[in-house]
Amino acid sequence: MTRETGTRAGIAVLIYSMANGVLFGAGLIIVLTLPALSADAGFWISVVVGASFILAAPIAWWMAPRLRARYWRRRLTAPAMISEPL
Repeated sequence: MTRETGTRAGIAVLIYSMANGVLFGAGLIIVLTLPALSADAGFWISVVVGASFILAAPIAWWMAPRLRARYWRRRLTAPAMISEPL
């Protein structure tokens, strides 16, 4: 594993639980607010738990490079568009 990949994996591991919590909370709100889903809430909450575990990993992997200082340093040093003062 390269140093770049190792750093990205470490950041993704830290983000995973937060992404999982956000996805679970959003899914739970959807299940409990829609009457068609809340009628069989036990099944749909189980689906939300499984889906949040699975979907949190690629979301954390996608977000990890954006949380590094190098990403923002490159974006700030790129030529900016000249705009008129506010």
